[in-house]
Amino acid sequence: MIIHTPVIVLKSFRYGDSSLIARCFSEDKGKISLIVKGAYSKKSPKSAQFQPLSYIDVIYYNKPSRELQVLSKVNFRESWPKILDNLRSVTLSMALLEMTEKTLIDEDPHPGLFQVLVNTLRAFNESKADPNILFWFYECALLTHLGFQPNLDKREFPGLTLTDPNAGPNSGLILASLLAEDIDDLPTDEVTPTDRKIIGDYLWSSLRYHFDGLEKIKSMNVVRKILADN
Repeated sequence: MIIHTPVIVLKSFRYGDSSLIARCFSEDKGKISLIVKGAYSKKSPKSAQFQPLSYIDVIYYNKPSRELQVLSKVNFRESWPKILDNLRSVTLSMALLEMTEKTLIDEDPHPGLFQVLVNTLRAFNESKADPNILFWFYECALLTHLGFQPNLDKREFPGLTLTDPNAGPNSGLILASLLAEDIDDLPTDEVTPTDRKIIGDYLWSSLRYHFDGLEKIKSMNVVRKILADN
């Protein structure tokens, strides 16, 4: 079957002399793995097209019995170059890709979450809001779309007591606003150092509780420092 779908590249790595393998979040098929033959040949632009953060349209031949699907065609859909000009934004954006790759199951479509990721990365590119707010916004959406929407009144889980989300001056209001999932109406409340710590700890603890392997994301040590800073 031929599949034509927009994707966001989550990660990619070289395969053999001239090919690459890309892990992508697709709108129609969820997380997929593509083999891009000849990507590193001299006249091919495909190695650049399959860098993390690339938002592209792909056509590939889908065989359910095969783990790697063979790319047929690719075109850029939209570019977000300004993300790469801001160290804070690029670090947080790349961490979102890593979290997405670790939490999604292969070929389990989540078109709503896909659109949230597109909107979040676009907002990073446009400096639409504070990068911390955008990062937390996507963490909330990730939990919600994968079946674990936070209930701010529930802190107790087997083996875990979450940080009180209302312990900061504005942390509860900010989290409630983020959970409404409206990127055009992001919270504008003051975010105090206490709020930053509480929101960051609450969401990261929730994600680690529900998804195995997130502690292996090495960049999160840097990300958590960024989220705690002004």
